[in-house]
Amino acid sequence: MIPKETVDLILDTAKVEEVVGDYVTLKRRGGNFVACCPFHNEKTPSFYVSPSKGIYKCFGCGKAGSAVGFIMEYEHQTYPEALRTLARKYNIEIQEKEETAEEIAARERSESLHLICDRAEKFFVESLKTTEGRSLGYQYFRSRGLEDETIEKYGLGWSPSSRHAFTDIAVKEGYKDEYLVDSGLSIKRDDGSLYDRFFERVMFPFHTVGGRIVGFGGRTLRSDKTVAKYVNSPETEIYIKNRILYGLYFAKNEISKEDRCYLVEGYLDVLSMHQLGILNVVASSGTSLTEGQILLIKRFTENVTIMYDGDSAGIHAALRGINMILREGMNVRIVLLPDGDDPDSFARKHTLEEVKAFIAEAERDFIGFKTDLLLEEAGSDPLKRANLINDIADTVAEIPDAVKRAMYISDCASKFGISEDILYDRVRVTRERTAGEIRREKERQARNVQETVRTPEVSYTPSAKDPLIENPVTAPSEEELLSLLIRHGSDFLHFESDSPYFSDEPFTVAEFISEGVDAEHTPFQNPAYKAVYDRYFALYDEGKSGDRIVMDMLNGEDRTVALVASRLAEPPHRLTVKNYAASLTATDSWLARSVPMAILSYQEKVVEVRLLERRPPSSRRCPPL
Repeated sequence: MIPKETVDLILDTAKVEEVVGDYVTLKRRGGNFVACCPFHNEKTPSFYVSPSKGIYKCFGCGKAGSAVGFIMEYEHQTYPEALRTLARKYNIEIQEKEETAEEIAARERSESLHLICDRAEKFFVESLKTTEGRSLGYQYFRSRGLEDETIEKYGLGWSPSSRHAFTDIAVKEGYKDEYLVDSGLSIKRDDGSLYDRFFERVMFPFHTVGGRIVGFGGRTLRSDKTVAKYVNSPETEIYIKNRILYGLYFAKNEISKEDRCYLVEGYLDVLSMHQLGILNVVASSGTSLTEGQILLIKRFTENVTIMYDGDSAGIHAALRGINMILREGMNVRIVLLPDGDDPDSFARKHTLEEVKAFIAEAERDFIGFKTDLLLEEAGSDPLKRANLINDIADTVAEIPDAVKRAMYISDCASKFGISEDILYDRVRVTRERTAGEIRREKERQARNVQETVRTPEVSYTPSAKDPLIENPVTAPSEEELLSLLIRHGSDFLHFESDSPYFSDEPFTVAEFISEGVDAEHTPFQNPAYKAVYDRYFALYDEGKSGDRIVMDMLNGEDRTVALVASRLAEPPHRLTVKNYAASLTATDSWLARSVPMAILSYQEKVVEVRLLERRPPSSRRCPPL
């Protein structure tokens, strides 16, 4: 268990813009930062980071919280794991108290998977220094032109030829069979015994954007065709292939700085290019390029150059990637290397200046690339040429930005000597067809959701729009009261002398709301909102107020409380008391009017719920939201 004073030090030290900035390219906008949200696919930035408030918030998907909440959400870590991640970032030493058995069990699985991967990486690195490792693994790396500094920096290693070398050591050191298998490092035979997934292979560790090792790729040095050339870790809770790009942890700063990412196919392509001095290079970790991997790149740049082999396989891989990248609103260019070369061999045969000069000369936009490639196949056949033009027009249709589409249509029309109107018609039809398919799919999903949440036998239907709302009748009023607490809870209420609420000793907003809710025995109906209400007053009773309460809720272990608090800390939020004239008055006058009205509105809704509950089940109807 992490001592409270250490937790406080971590939370006070961590700066939300620095933590989020490790994963997303932030652009300053006034006193805040803005970016495209890392949690959902969007074209226009709606993800804001506020250094002054210490929070992030996406106005698109609703994700929000503090630095520790971001780590928990993005890295899928528990609260203690996120604190340890921040401690490592800021070089804060943690001297943990002894944990109870229950606490150990609660965090054991995810942490154990991480620990086993860390131990495996250390084992593979150490094995590279053994007699077998040096004669096989190390010599292979050196034969591929990798220097000692590169081998060490990227954690390259060797898995011994013994089929259970790592498993035996891990078991001896106390790692459970369950986690060895679940991490993908060991495989269980039918008789229950374990053996290494990776043996007699050179090893390449996979890092997350934040630098954690979550999986491995292993390459055999055998020439035996019956042995798979590469073996990768299977997907696990911590290794999600869709969210990993080989080399991104080492390349992200340079990608952001250069505002361009070079996309290659293999581990050695990345390593050789990095070693040469071109650092903004990543690979898809031995898998076909995915939408998730493209979105990873988009966090740091919108400009991608595909640099694949010049052979048939490389060309077709480039063709597959073009549409996917364009679909995300990014700019894509292609560099095909001379036939017989890949980025690894090309980088080893040329100087940095020569490689940069070649890229500058060979880099082409996708229209030029596809035109030259397909025109050779089409020759003078008018039907094949028509198909080529339609193919390029369909690719242009993937581009979401209308101005960019127009520029590419003009370029394409010029190349083929045809009317722009013809291309516009083709692009329009293709986009309408795609939009129709997307619309029908969304309608199908919406019908499935409606069928899932339809519960006529109960009093209230949980909202499909917001999973935090169980009782939509009282939810808006509860939100309003919580917003008043979070934003004005420590402010004093100043009533006129003729007001029924006037008192010689003024109430704070928090005290007034507590009197109206607790004294009337009308607790919040929605558990998520009640949890925030209870947490607020627990902190209030400790003598905390204002921003201190908000930050404690945002940084707390209860992420539901943190989510609701972040939603309501800033407008907009739904109001049940709509008084435009009052909003134009001073804060004191506005609070004196709004707080009592908000309590009365809430109490009316509670009465409405109680009356509804007394009606026969068959006559209950869920009031509209």
